[in-house]
Amino acid sequence: MEQDSEFIEIQAVMDAFEIIGGKWKFPIIYTLCKGKLRFKELEKELKSVSPKALSNALKDLEINGLISRAVFPTVPVTVEYDLTEYGKELKPVLLAIQNWGKKHRKKVISDT
Repeated sequence: MEQDSEFIEIQAVMDAFEIIGGKWKFPIIYTLCKGKLRFKELEKELKSVSPKALSNALKDLEINGLISRAVFPTVPVTVEYDLTEYGKELKPVLLAIQNWGKKHRKKVISDT
């Protein structure tokens, strides 16, 4: 029975990484923690992301309910992306990873 609960715990981690894994999803979520942004603004913030990779990641995040997409009938059409309340639940996770990343960077630099 204990083995089943271990599998469930591991499966939960795998499920989370299935949704937020990949090169661009975490950076997108982190960037949207600051507020709503348009596609080009996200592209500019993330610097080296290709439009196709950004578009695909945004679609996945929207399908999984982490971000919302609002389309405004302007010329040209304006599209804004924002975190949903569900997506905002990831902010403490992102901040913890950011803090760990800073410590890791310092460790690596001091070890060399």
